[in-house]
Amino acid sequence: MQRFLLPFYLALKEMWRNKGRFLLVSLVIALITLLVLFVAALGEGLGNGNREYLAKLNADLLVYQAKSDLLISASRIPRSQLGNLRRVAGVADVGSIATSNVTLILPLGAASLKVSMIGVEPGRPGEPRVVAGRQLTTLEAKDALVDRNVMLRTHIQLGDTLTMRVTQGTSDQFYTLRVVGITDSQQYSLVPSIFVPYFTWDRVRPKSEAEVTSPSQVFNIAALKLANPADADTVRQHIEAEVLNTQVVTIPKAIEAVPGYTAQQNTIQTQGVFTLLIGVLVIGGFFQIQVLQKVAQIGVLKAIGTSNPIVAAASVVQIILTTVLGVGIGGLGALLLSLSFPPTVPIVFNGQSSAVAVAALLLIGPIGGLVSIRYAVRIEPLRALGL
Repeated sequence: MQRFLLPFYLALKEMWRNKGRFLLVSLVIALITLLVLFVAALGEGLGNGNREYLAKLNADLLVYQAKSDLLISASRIPRSQLGNLRRVAGVADVGSIATSNVTLILPLGAASLKVSMIGVEPGRPGEPRVVAGRQLTTLEAKDALVDRNVMLRTHIQLGDTLTMRVTQGTSDQFYTLRVVGITDSQQYSLVPSIFVPYFTWDRVRPKSEAEVTSPSQVFNIAALKLANPADADTVRQHIEAEVLNTQVVTIPKAIEAVPGYTAQQNTIQTQGVFTLLIGVLVIGGFFQIQVLQKVAQIGVLKAIGTSNPIVAAASVVQIILTTVLGVGIGGLGALLLSLSFPPTVPIVFNGQSSAVAVAALLLIGPIGGLVSIRYAVRIEPLRALGL
């Protein structure tokens, strides 16, 4: 028992006598922790802004126009194809999804807000579930579901009237819709979303001069609900063979194809890895200097019979305690700072990604101190004492 407690006694005694030095290193680790957590939260926030609506779709497959490179904005499918999609074996339900951007005109002189206006079919795949209010009813109703992010950035409430400005042809047009429901966070293309019935979307959406004079009913993609999700690959092959000019993919594949999403996430992850590498070098360098400064003390300990495992264990305890203190301070600082950010800043602290980041930060301490531990156990008592 005494041999087990001795490393803790030696480690804590030295840390208390040099508390300023160890606290300074803990604060450096805290800053690294803060940076790693915010990089992870930024990656999660930017990723959510791009994938959130697609990731929450109540669908199993998405249908694009063939050769559209899986770009939602480039895909154009005529509404006449909906019947063909519904007749494919294994398809339980189909919903059209159409996207465009509009500007919300806010009251009381507030700045306007750009939002994604998404046209959906009430009661079919593609329409998000509301957390307050009611769902959409008919394809032509002048109703709208509002993303929670719209409410956070404005004073819009359930039952209010939305005023939208869109460009149709060469002139600006204004339309009003009534907020009948509120959804959870459903960002699309890094901006908040509002959801309207398809024919309302087709009437309100921005149009070129040709579309104003010669309207055509098209949508961007179709969301498919399958009778048996396990048959997704078989149904995909049937659709592409039976319905002309279509390409069918799973939702994860569609998310990967969102412009810039994969490159953005790879960049964020690379920044996180390099930050962890910097942490390893900082901790390793500090404890290596610590060992070099106390070669004589380690030599005395070994001369009076202290074994190498005890010397190594004392170093490990110091490294772990210093790292845990730094990560704790940094995590608390990240939590407090996150409470002060406005909703316009795309930072989201996800429990899983934050836990992985904290675990990685706790590991970099022992990893960074491996060299110093190895050096400490190789010190020869007589040589350390100059004998």
